[in-house]
Amino acid sequence: MVEELVAAGVTLVTAGAVYVMAAARVVKQYERGVVFRLGKLRPDVRGPGFTMIVPGVDKLRKVNMQIVTMPVPGQEGITRDNVTVRVDAVVYFKVTSPAEAVVRVEDYRFAVAQMAQTSLRSIIGKSELDDLLSNREKLNQGLELMIDSPAVEWGVTIDRVEIKDVSLPETMKRSMARQAEADRERRARVINADAELQASKKLAEAAKEMSEQPAALQLRLLQTVVAVAAEKNSTLVLPFPVELLRFLEKAQQGVGAAPPAAPPAVPQPVQEQRPSLEPRPDRDSEGSNSGQD
Repeated sequence: MVEELVAAGVTLVTAGAVYVMAAARVVKQYERGVVFRLGKLRPDVRGPGFTMIVPGVDKLRKVNMQIVTMPVPGQEGITRDNVTVRVDAVVYFKVTSPAEAVVRVEDYRFAVAQMAQTSLRSIIGKSELDDLLSNREKLNQGLELMIDSPAVEWGVTIDRVEIKDVSLPETMKRSMARQAEADRERRARVINADAELQASKKLAEAAKEMSEQPAALQLRLLQTVVAVAAEKNSTLVLPFPVELLRFLEKAQQGVGAAPPAAPPAVPQPVQEQRPSLEPRPDRDSEGSNSGQD
């Protein structure tokens, strides 16, 4: 009789241990447990720690409540200004309602990933290239809103969305580099012109002051000579007034100039004397006539 009681006790203890082992569940701190009893969702969500279920009747499904970091694969698209780009992004989300995340969607991770890719392509088509490169904060907010709208019904909240990289074609990179170089050159020319304008104004003021004080020009000349001679060189440049050089040149031309030569005589044409054709009187006839007389 005693042996039978002992055997029955051991059987009960063994059955109880097996039941406890089959029914015992441990939920971690960052998890929540959703219980299905005979396929029907139980309203109570099991918190972290030790919990029990009915073996063979209940089914416990654990849901991670941590923030999930999901990279979005690069999506190619054409911007509003007809530029082909490839954009990568990353999505941070977490589950706020474990029951809805399990019941409303088959796989909330896959659903969020597909929604992120679709929203990213839509953002690329609605934006211009300059917005993708310089105004990312606004695009991140728009992308977060587009993903979060359907995800709320799944018990998921989008914590943050960031655009990581924007890949451009090589031709577009070269065009942008030329544009940036031209812009820098334009700014350099504007700065140089502004400096020349300021320098010309200062030089005009200095010339006005020196015209009132002639000795200031001589002092400035001596200061320039000292500055040039301070360097280690064997050449000393002394400025010489140009007016004095012109005066000396004119004086030299006046002294060394010879009197102008007389113009050469123009030969007069010689008239050729032709013999006269009139008949001359005969001297013999004249003598005979005089004898007869």
